[in-house]
Amino acid sequence: MTIKTYLPTEDSIERKWYVVDAADQRLGRLATEIASIIRGKKKPTYTPHMDTGDFVIVVNAEKVQVTGKKSSQKLYRRHSGRPGGMKMETFEHLQGRIPERIIEQAVKGMLPKNALGRQLFTKLKVYPGPNHPHTAQQPEVLTINTIPTGDQ
Repeated sequence: MTIKTYLPTEDSIERKWYVVDAADQRLGRLATEIASIIRGKKKPTYTPHMDTGDFVIVVNAEKVQVTGKKSSQKLYRRHSGRPGGMKMETFEHLQGRIPERIIEQAVKGMLPKNALGRQLFTKLKVYPGPNHPHTAQQPEVLTINTIPTGDQ
């Protein structure tokens, strides 16, 4: 008798859609929960080298918070690829300009740095306000319980 390890197939993977409200949530704690759901780590069919995760829609990205002085000290860098093309901006400035990018970068940094990670990242949808165009997928509301800290 041989015991075989279960390996999920593309047909056996059941994908769900979740909506997460980022209003008054801490950025890092929110991003770790989202990355875990996208990878499928909370499912019994989790396989590290396969995409077994679910889709996540994040609304109210403009209302996400950071603790301490990070809003004025945390820097986001991007490079155009040209000499001297490095641009830097603070959390506050980026939150006012493109609030979706803050959550996208935080979650992307927690995914694998390979082709699987790039594929998983496409399952994250982030919107600055409370509305999203994914009502046809009938997403479930997911509450993420973050422990509030004293300072804001």
